[in-house]
Amino acid sequence: MTSPTDQLLAELHRRGLTRNGVARALKHIDDEGTTLRDALVGQDLVTDVEFAVAQGTVYGLDAVDLGTYPVDDAALGAIPLALARRHEVVGIDFEDGTLVVAVCEPGNVLAIDDVRASTGRTIRVVVAARTDLMAKLDQQSREQSGLGGLASSSPAASSTVSETITADDDGPIVRFVNSLIDQAVQSRASDIHLEPGEHHVLIRFRIDGVLHEVDSAPSSAHASLISRLKIMSGLDITERRMPQSGRISARTGGRVVDLRTATLPTVWGEKMVLRVLDTAGVDLDLRALGFSERNLETFAAAFRKPHGMILATGPTGAGKSTTLYATLKEIARPEINVITVEDPVEYRMPGINQVQVNTKAGVTFSAVLPAILRADPDVVLIGEIRDRPTAITAVEAALTGHLVLSTLHTNDAPSAFTRLIEMGVEPFLVASSLECVIAQRLARRLCEWCKEAYEVDEEMLAGMRWPADVPVPEALFRAVGCRSCANTGYRGRLGLHEVMAVSDSVARLAARQGTTQDILEQARADGMQDLRSDGSLKAAAGLTTMDEVIRVAG
Repeated sequence: MTSPTDQLLAELHRRGLTRNGVARALKHIDDEGTTLRDALVGQDLVTDVEFAVAQGTVYGLDAVDLGTYPVDDAALGAIPLALARRHEVVGIDFEDGTLVVAVCEPGNVLAIDDVRASTGRTIRVVVAARTDLMAKLDQQSREQSGLGGLASSSPAASSTVSETITADDDGPIVRFVNSLIDQAVQSRASDIHLEPGEHHVLIRFRIDGVLHEVDSAPSSAHASLISRLKIMSGLDITERRMPQSGRISARTGGRVVDLRTATLPTVWGEKMVLRVLDTAGVDLDLRALGFSERNLETFAAAFRKPHGMILATGPTGAGKSTTLYATLKEIARPEINVITVEDPVEYRMPGINQVQVNTKAGVTFSAVLPAILRADPDVVLIGEIRDRPTAITAVEAALTGHLVLSTLHTNDAPSAFTRLIEMGVEPFLVASSLECVIAQRLARRLCEWCKEAYEVDEEMLAGMRWPADVPVPEALFRAVGCRSCANTGYRGRLGLHEVMAVSDSVARLAARQGTTQDILEQARADGMQDLRSDGSLKAAAGLTTMDEVIRVAG
């Protein structure tokens, strides 16, 4: 007898999933131990909605779109929230006394039995996309949190209520915060912003590099929310005038997610930003990060050398650390010693010695590097080169037989030479130690389900400043928007790269303190493609839009 998984894959194949996609999904299940849905949706092989429709066909059930379905509030409240969350079910309607229940796992008979026993009603099951279902549960959770009831509290009273309400593990503030973190992780958000205003607290998520408003809370609940998050972060809840930073470990979706927190005093109170460090949602595979074949070959030739320095440059949030960790994953082996020093440690990797910077304890980059070099490393990853002592020690390590990986804040690859020299490193040492520099940006990836091609002409390309070294395409693609991408037209991100191998010609220029422009021209002559050219190639391939390339690469 054919299993439900086989039937689902056959139905999805009939709807357009390729055999290669089926094979990738099955391999991902075997390697990662994940579910079929996560394997397919996580790799953008199908959308969550497509998966739900296929499930409905296989199980002989109707599929509903919770984004547009007029959910009956009485039906929604008929199932206790704790039960609804445990089984991931939502009551959506009544039909002649029968409760219509949306599920994302129609094969879970136990869930249906529990709902039937809890409500005492006849149940009709329909299938919905898991993301929509969880969003509905999050909305219900926040509505039940009672934050609206705090709106009548005075600002003075709210600071008092924060200390009592946050101590209650089942209080409204606790439920609201937990729901917010759950929703952020499910939405693939990289940051959560809580921004106080005169009348309300605005809550925004940064998804694929762009901020989106997702919710708000009454201003009287502001102090309670911040206090709860401070307690979770181990911060001082009485200090409201000075910025603070901390870390939270939260359990969501059956796994632990780390969040880096930072507070900032504003005229309306403290703003808090939570950086979501969800390593389970990151694919540490260089081939999945958007490198072109040409750039990947150049980069691989550098990191496979036993010594030298490799730098990843770009602004904050450009994916530099992810690229370096993916590089470590490529080169780490049991027979070599890999040590990292980071602030903070963002990805925990087995078989690698990772050191956390602790400025208060005197564990800084410059202080700990000499100790690391005495620990017999083969490969050293330095989270960031920030000052002269760190730069000099890193260069010396690269010259004495170590492979050194680090990040630097410059706009392009050739500027790395100038920045290190400005930090006080001798030009000939910089030229001798550097093997490769990558400048990186992250552009939003076009949604495969709704992107739209359009023809281009010479005038349009001239307005885009189309690079001379990139073949002129017959068509480009624009973002449209659909249910799969939350009507943004984009889903996920990919890297734009400028990979500069340090040739003898570039090294001689650097040793003579040549200008950044001189080094750039020589690197181009050696075959380097700049960020704009790499982005244009990816736009021509339908991976992103020229608007995105211009936004992130200039």
